[in-house]
Amino acid sequence: MKRFHVNMTVKDIPHAVRFYSALFEARPVVLKSDYAKWMLDDPRINFAISDRGARDGVNHLGMQVESAEELAAMRDQLVRADNALLEQSAAACCYANSDKYWVMDPSGTAWETFHTLGTILIYGADEEIAARSSACCVPVNATADQSCCTPETKAASACCS
Repeated sequence: MKRFHVNMTVKDIPHAVRFYSALFEARPVVLKSDYAKWMLDDPRINFAISDRGARDGVNHLGMQVESAEELAAMRDQLVRADNALLEQSAAACCYANSDKYWVMDPSGTAWETFHTLGTILIYGADEEIAARSSACCVPVNATADQSCCTPETKAASACCS
């Protein structure tokens, strides 16, 4: 079963944690100095906040799936939606290892579809990518019209290696 994912960039983690904990009537399941995550069942959402984005507000949206098979099925949907799909295997991001796919919607919003493989103790190895983009692990140089991993740009892009 899929779970909708929202990642927000905030200026003040403790203040945002207090706000969202009251709003959701739940404490985060992951709480770090730079990140918090709620896994809610009503509504079924993976809601995360961090202070690592370029600007405050919606960082990226997505769908979390529960199995590799479900991720493969979502890949087919994403290919139909966007011809510039970026695949990341065992990506270290947001205190987790995940297999994931990224696409950009027509307005330039990053969409992540992912299957979490496990937790890790650090924010993640994709910090260089995060520092140069608006989202946690969104591809470098991604735009509404073209992902960084198109055939024309793949050889020159660090995110595609």
